[in-house]
Amino acid sequence: MTDKIYTEKNDLRAFFKAFRTSLSKEEKTRLDRRIAERFLTLPQYREAKTVLFYVSLPLEINTFSLMEQAFSDGKTVAAPRCVPGTREMEFYILRSIHDLAPGAFGVSEPKVESCEKLTDLSCGLCIVPALGFARDGYRLGYGKGYYDRFLARFLGDTAGLVYDACLKDRLPHDKFDCRVQQIVTENQIIKID
Repeated sequence: MTDKIYTEKNDLRAFFKAFRTSLSKEEKTRLDRRIAERFLTLPQYREAKTVLFYVSLPLEINTFSLMEQAFSDGKTVAAPRCVPGTREMEFYILRSIHDLAPGAFGVSEPKVESCEKLTDLSCGLCIVPALGFARDGYRLGYGKGYYDRFLARFLGDTAGLVYDACLKDRLPHDKFDCRVQQIVTENQIIKID
């Protein structure tokens, strides 16, 4: 990655984090609810037997209510775990939210001793986290590359959740960055060609 792209990505990360931090609790809850409502209308969600969720942090769009809905809808729900000593992650099947415990980077992860590893990466719907997205499906994450490595081998559908204010016409990206197939905001669903 060139110094210019690196600097541009860091500046954008700071911008997206500042916007998210500026949201009141009430406004964040309202926006998250609207994004969740739109997400649940996706044909890819309705048709998926398995949904791979990121486990949200306070600054991220809340995925806990979406996971609970997926359990209610009879979906197989999976969440990621960072593999110690690597830049890889694996998904594990959850029976409930209580199968999560504090893990890497302060993010809750599946309890591997009681959860089954998801081995079929040929289908399903993966919800991809990001600080921001571009309209062409590229994302700006936290810079560790875990999701890009995972998405390079995942063959199912992908969707990103983002606030309209964190949606740009373009974002800097390099050859390792993977795009999502659709983006859901509080006001729109963008399908990527």
